[in-house]
Amino acid sequence: MKNSSDTLLRQQLVKHLAGGEAFIPIDKIIPTIPWEKLGVVPDNLPYSIWQQFYHLRFAQYDILEFCRNPNYTAVKWPDDYWPDETKPQDWQQWNNTINTYFSEREELAELITDPANDLMKPLPQGDGQTLLREALLVIEHTAYHTGQILIILRMLGEYG
Repeated sequence: MKNSSDTLLRQQLVKHLAGGEAFIPIDKIIPTIPWEKLGVVPDNLPYSIWQQFYHLRFAQYDILEFCRNPNYTAVKWPDDYWPDETKPQDWQQWNNTINTYFSEREELAELITDPANDLMKPLPQGDGQTLLREALLVIEHTAYHTGQILIILRMLGEYG
């Protein structure tokens, strides 16, 4: 049986994974994004909101896959991580990407909270990475790109 510190750490990681501790959670931003603004690339910025969110979702998926798949094969950086298109093909692609992001985030949370998964044990498919390190990577990456999405929205006059 794991001790209470282990349980508390796992709970805190999942809480940070959802956001809202030190940054606005993506859950609060997504509903405010107007469809017609998803593909707009503001002056002097390299990406649209769609490209940022796609990247956020894909990176989370890749890290999740790395954590759970002992036969993990790395994808090509940066080509596989960023879409060429500045906007989704249609509303369905946007909604599917949102739903997939949240379901994969839940899968990662389940890995983190499962006491059978040692947070500190190096993953066999890696070269020293642990589940704790990968959880922190997703948390940090999510915070970074959530902030970028918020900035783009503000530049487009759509948030606060």
